[in-house]
Amino acid sequence: MRKKEEWIVGWHAVESLLETDFSRIVTLFIDEERHDARATALLKSADQQSLTIQKVSRKTLDKLTTHATHQGIAARCKVTSAIHEEWLYETLQHIENPLILILDNVQDPHNLGACLRSADAAGACAVAIPQDRAVGLTPTVRKIACGAAETTPLVQVTNLARCLRTLQELGVFLIGFAGEAEKSLYQTNLQGKIALILGAEDKGLRRLTREHCDVLVKIPMFGHVESLNVSVATGICLFEAVRQRTLS
Repeated sequence: MRKKEEWIVGWHAVESLLETDFSRIVTLFIDEERHDARATALLKSADQQSLTIQKVSRKTLDKLTTHATHQGIAARCKVTSAIHEEWLYETLQHIENPLILILDNVQDPHNLGACLRSADAAGACAVAIPQDRAVGLTPTVRKIACGAAETTPLVQVTNLARCLRTLQELGVFLIGFAGEAEKSLYQTNLQGKIALILGAEDKGLRRLTREHCDVLVKIPMFGHVESLNVSVATGICLFEAVRQRTLS
């Protein structure tokens, strides 16, 4: 496959791509044994967009997509350019009370995919990640995101600390999450212009990231485990923000 192309696999991801950005699809591959209603509907949609469709064996799909579980569907697509942080700063000037998710060095693609899915569901305007030492938008991330990778802007920033300073200058309140923090998530005002900042699976927020936060808070823990998976923690934090922001 050419370097300017990438694979998007899995039913949710491909269906979302057809709905939001079908022009990226170069060739659509589908398991030739799929004759169910879902496959029929997808093929009809692809045909209406005049896309190139290839019905192939599952074995052929396995060979084409060795990097991810395809579920019987895969699309070879044009690579989209990463969203630059300047887009984020410009966009914030047109949103009254933006909710931003920032992930500091999350390297597990399953976690990033799950975080994107939660961010989409919570109505976050963007997810920001460092350009280095963090997983990017891989086929596995797209698959786990179940279509959210096609609808939620993922912004890659070259310098996270500088990005955080710029967000503060734009009036965004930075809320970092740390297990040792004294203040609880549920005691924190999550309305207005905010960014929720969560750290990597094993180390949490880096020191410089912590120092740029306006406040550090924690998710109260009442059992024996000391921490939550970052994607679980992200869902909890985002939807506490949703709860507060939708109170009548």
